[in-house]
Amino acid sequence: MKNSAVKEKFEMIAKTFHGLEAVLANEITALGAENVEILNRAVRFYGDKAMLYHSNLYLRTALRILIPVIKTQINSQDEFYSCVREFEWEKYIKKGNTIAVDTFINSTVFTHSHFVALRAKDAIADRFRELFGRRPSVDTENPDTLINVHLAGPELIISIDTSGASLHKRGYRISEVPAPVNEVLAAGLILLTGWNGDSNFYDPMCGSGTIGIEAALIAREIPPGVFRAKFGFENSPDFEQELWNEIFDNISDKKWSGQVFASDISKGALRITSENAKEASVLKNISIKEIAFESFPQIADGGIAILNPPYGKRIIKTDLNSFYQMIGDVMKKSFIGADVWVLSGNLESISNIGLRPAIKHTLFNGAIECRYNKYEIYSGSRKNKYENK
Repeated sequence: MKNSAVKEKFEMIAKTFHGLEAVLANEITALGAENVEILNRAVRFYGDKAMLYHSNLYLRTALRILIPVIKTQINSQDEFYSCVREFEWEKYIKKGNTIAVDTFINSTVFTHSHFVALRAKDAIADRFRELFGRRPSVDTENPDTLINVHLAGPELIISIDTSGASLHKRGYRISEVPAPVNEVLAAGLILLTGWNGDSNFYDPMCGSGTIGIEAALIAREIPPGVFRAKFGFENSPDFEQELWNEIFDNISDKKWSGQVFASDISKGALRITSENAKEASVLKNISIKEIAFESFPQIADGGIAILNPPYGKRIIKTDLNSFYQMIGDVMKKSFIGADVWVLSGNLESISNIGLRPAIKHTLFNGAIECRYNKYEIYSGSRKNKYENK
């Protein structure tokens, strides 16, 4: 690195979805972070400013990267206001920048999260008015600096959100079908399979193409944040443009000769997949075809398939059970030699697949509790599979 300043190490918190904590911890460890610790829907780690920039750019299963700046206990609203007002916010907020406050509250001191946000903004504004004669404006939609307040009982943690917009907003999705899978969840689904581009990949109910696009990005080792216009840390008073330029200029693009096979019954979904894949610069790596799943042809050379079938909001229950039975029948007929992973928020219907999962994960798609099951598809009996190894 050209930066000769002392590389101060500090604490960071990467937020993620339930069930993806270990996947995220592995990603963070691979980046070279120190003291990596799995938390609930989050991972704590330590590193310098370069690690902060790398984390926002490279982590596929992180939603946000926070820097805790205040850790204390408060027992009254006055203590909260004083604590926030006395902190040196000018080190993290530029004069003239807009702010917003995000809150999580489970406390008897405060009973309303909106009031906590107001008190925090008042305290910051009062400090800036005293120092500079001008208070920062509030922008709840697109703030320059997002402040996270976490109050559980008397325990107060206030953090700077260095990501800005959630990291699932990669920047390549220009169109989408209804209820598309979140990009962070899609990347997590792929990483949980262990796939890294060394075999065929199938996305046979592709919708907006998110799973297939994330797979191509993984295979080519393209950072998920490369398409974003901006990160929150770029608005910080201590942002190092030269360091950021150096990190960005060193992004690699691995040559990959494989293909992701994306298909759907909907012509509209295929058009959207094509548009998004083009925006993500991976269209050449994705074969897009109109195929109804019940007519899926026999695949060659095994590989990995990930299915995210309907959960039941647009299909009545009886039809849904039959639909999942059809999925199991097609898996047995067309995906011989492959590992098929199925994500479903309908915990009853997924049992109609009629196969025994080799692995089960519990994940959440939004607020919906889901099962993410691995099915090993092979010819003949399970006994013959292992005897022939």
